[in-house]
Amino acid sequence: MSQYAHPETLVDTQWLSEHLDDPNIRIIEMALDSQLYDDGHIPGAIFWNFTTPLLPDFRTNFDITAIEKLLGSFGISNDNIVVLVHRDTPSSGWIFWLFKVFGHADVRILNGGSQKWLEDGYPLTTEKKVVTPTDYHVNTLDESLRALSQEVQDSIEKSDRILLDVRMPQEYHGELYLLEPPKENERAGHIPGAINLYYELAHNDDGTFKTCSELQKIYQEKGITPDKTIIPYCAVGGRSGHTWFILKYLLGYPQVKNYDGSWNEWSRLPNSPIEK
Repeated sequence: MSQYAHPETLVDTQWLSEHLDDPNIRIIEMALDSQLYDDGHIPGAIFWNFTTPLLPDFRTNFDITAIEKLLGSFGISNDNIVVLVHRDTPSSGWIFWLFKVFGHADVRILNGGSQKWLEDGYPLTTEKKVVTPTDYHVNTLDESLRALSQEVQDSIEKSDRILLDVRMPQEYHGELYLLEPPKENERAGHIPGAINLYYELAHNDDGTFKTCSELQKIYQEKGITPDKTIIPYCAVGGRSGHTWFILKYLLGYPQVKNYDGSWNEWSRLPNSPIEK
C-alpha cells in the first residue's frame, strides 16, 4: 500500500487485529442489514445502517446538530481514530468522505472490508460493544469537498473538468433509474458529456483496492487525469463518494469534488439536461 498517495488512510487486517484493544480506536461496520452484524462482526465494532441516519430520503444528511448527536451516541470523540469496515456494499469511501466533510482528523479504511477479514481467518463475535456517549463537536462543514448542481451545470463541456458517472452502464444509458427500470415520470440517462466508469472496477476479487499503477491505468485510459477537476456522481452520492476517496487519497488527484446530490437530484431538476 506504500505506493498510494496517502497510504496511512488504509489499514490491513493484521494491523486491525493488533489494535482491537486500542481505546482510541472506533471500528464502524456498515451494512444495509443489521442481521449481518448480529450474526458475527469484528470484535469491538459498532454497527451503522448508514441509510437511516446519514441518507434520509436518499439525500445526504448535513445537519450539524444531527451529526454531532449521531457520532456522540456511538461513543466517537473528535480525537478518535475511526476505522471504517464495509459489509455488503463498498460504502467505506463514502463514509470516509463524510467524515472529512465533518472535519474529522483521523479516518481510515480496512482494505477489503469484512470480506478480507474473513478470508484472512480472523475471528468474529456476536457480542455487541457497549459504548459511552461522548460530546462530539463539528466546527464547520468543509464545503470544498462537495459539488453542487450549479457547479455541475457549469462544468458541462468544460475541457478542464471531468464529470465522472460511476454507476452501472445500464444506469448511464438510461435503462435503470435508481437501480430500477424508470417509471413514467422518471428521467433516466446521464449528464451530457459525462464519462462512465463503474466504481467497482477499482477493486480486486477479494475486495481490496487495486494497486496504484493499476488504478492510474484504469482512470487515465478514460482521460481522467490529475490536471483536471474531477466531479464523480452516481445515484445518491455513495458510490461517487467512494470514487472520490480513490482519486483523492489513493491517487492524489488535487481537485476532486463529490456531487452528493447525484442522479436523485439531477433528474428532478426541471431544466437539467440529460443524455441517453
